Amino acid sequence: MKKSVVKLKYFQVGMSLVELMVAMVIGLFLTAGVFTMFNMSSSNVTTTSQLNQLQENGRIALAIMERDITQLGFMGDMTGTDFILGSNTTVDTAISGMDCIGAGLNNATLPNDQPAHFRLLWGYTSTSNSATSLACLSGVKSDTDVLQLKRLIGPTAVASATGYYVASTSSQAIFFNSAAPSAVLPNARVWEYQHHVYYIDEANSIPMLNRKTLTNLGMNNDEQLVEGIENIRFLYGFDNDGDGTPDSFIPASGVTSLMWDNEGFQRLVAIKVYVLVRAIKADSTFTNEATYQLGDKEIDAFKDHFRRKVMSTTVVLENPLLIRN
Repeated sequence: MKKSVVKLKYFQVGMSLVELMVAMVIGLFLTAGVFTMFNMSSSNVTTTSQLNQLQENGRIALAIMERDITQLGFMGDMTGTDFILGSNTTVDTAISGMDCIGAGLNNATLPNDQPAHFRLLWGYTSTSNSATSLACLSGVKSDTDVLQLKRLIGPTAVASATGYYVASTSSQAIFFNSAAPSAVLPNARVWEYQHHVYYIDEANSIPMLNRKTLTNLGMNNDEQLVEGIENIRFLYGFDNDGDGTPDSFIPASGVTSLMWDNEGFQRLVAIKVYVLVRAIKADSTFTNEATYQLGDKEIDAFKDHFRRKVMSTTVVLENPLLIRN
């Protein structure tokens, strides 16, 4: 009996070279798509993060200055009264260290005996050859505004030797920087005296809103307030018809000495503040081609890789400055 032999044939199943190349091409397209989506997502995160940062830094900068400017000219019980050295004002201790002396006869930190109103507000635009620049400042960015203001806060129960204070009634004031004034004024209250100067510092690679403040050693304390504030503009609102609302807003260059001292018919009632906020880090995928308007000033396109944003606020002055007839 013959045995039948069954031969089994084995077939190898695989991909041809053409099929393999097609699969590789499809894989490359899928990989490119995933990479593109990831890149777009990363770019969107960077953009959103920087825009949020610009908004927050600008908001903080405006809030700090607005709170200070709102109380400009507040001098306790002598608000609206001129400080006349030797008449209604005594200065126990002069500034022993650095002082910030601005334009005008009576525009130092403390009142002096020159025949002029004690200037509580003054500003200017920083330039490389400005004769009116405050000598107490260094590293101020050119073509940015500087604002100095003076006011009181308090009252306070205890005075220390770390700053300047004012003991005052409605008719007398004593400036001092010790634990007590040189004389006792009946029914007087003690207030902390502040002299602030706001400016843009460009000493480092990141622009910064700075504030120079007064201590018992003079105007030698620099506070770094907000990063990324690249430019600042102040416009001063004057009321020309006595209705309490500003009729025009003008830059510091247009404010005369009489207007700074409120000795003319115009009355300073508001200040507009504009800030140009810059991102802290550059974004190589972005080129800034925009121009920016800070009130009356236009800033040309930077053509760099930093995002920017303009923010502004209008501050109404709560305390009228002195008006002489």
